Amino acid sequence: MSVALVTGASSGIGAAIAIAFAEKGWSVMAAGRDEGRLEEVADVSGDIATWAGELATSEDCDELIADTIEEFGAIDCLINNAGILVRADITETSDEDWRNTMTVNLDVPFWLSRAALPHLMITEGSIINIASDWGLNAADHAPAYAASKGGLVLLTKSMARDHARQGIRVNAICPGDVDTPMLTAEAKASGLDIDEYLEEAAEAIPSGRIADPEDVASLALFLAGTSASHINGAAILVDGGASA
Repeated sequence: MSVALVTGASSGIGAAIAIAFAEKGWSVMAAGRDEGRLEEVADVSGDIATWAGELATSEDCDELIADTIEEFGAIDCLINNAGILVRADITETSDEDWRNTMTVNLDVPFWLSRAALPHLMITEGSIINIASDWGLNAADHAPAYAASKGGLVLLTKSMARDHARQGIRVNAICPGDVDTPMLTAEAKASGLDIDEYLEEAAEAIPSGRIADPEDVASLALFLAGTSASHINGAAILVDGGASA
C-alpha cells in the first residue's frame, strides 16, 4: 500500500488531497495545526492518520517524517501544501510577516523534502509542492507570498533535476483562485462581501468559475501515480485559463 504525507491537511486543498488519496486506497498522514479539523478529515474516508502541531523548524519537520515512517513504514509521496498569505505591499510588510511567510511557504517544504528524500529513494516516490499562479506571475500587494511561491517553483525544478536518476519525481501545482478558507479570509480582510467577491473572481476567469479544492486534488493524485512517470520538474497551472 502506498503512503502519502500531506501538510496543511486540516482544510481547503490539503484536506481535499488527503481525502482523495485515501479514497484511492493510499494510506495518508494528514498534518496540520488544527487537531479537531484533522480528525474530521480522518473520519471521511480510508486509512488516514493525523499529526497535529506546528512546523516552524527543521526539527519539527524531521519529527513529522519520523512519525510518518513509524506509523506506516514508508513514504511514497510528500505533498507540501501548507501555506499562508499576507496581503501588503513591501512597505507595509513587516520583518515578522516576511519571515513567517518564508518559513511556512518555502523553508518547511525544503526541510520536509530533505528529511523525506532518503525514504523516497527507497520507494522511488515523488514530491508534489503546492505553489501558486502568483509564483509564476506576480500579483499586487503580495510580495512575500509571490517570492515564497516563486522560490518553491524553482526549488521544485532544482530537486527534480538533482534526484531524477534516483527515481524521484518532483512537481509543482500552481493553483489560481480556489474556493478555500484562505480565499474567504482574503475577501473578509478586504472588507468585501464574500459572495460578491467570489462572483467577481469567477467572472475574471475564462472558464467562468473558481477552482474547487478537488480540482487540485485530482491533479495531485495523477502526478503521484504511474501514469505521470515521465512528468518531472513541471509547474502546472490550475487556473481555468486565467494565465493564458
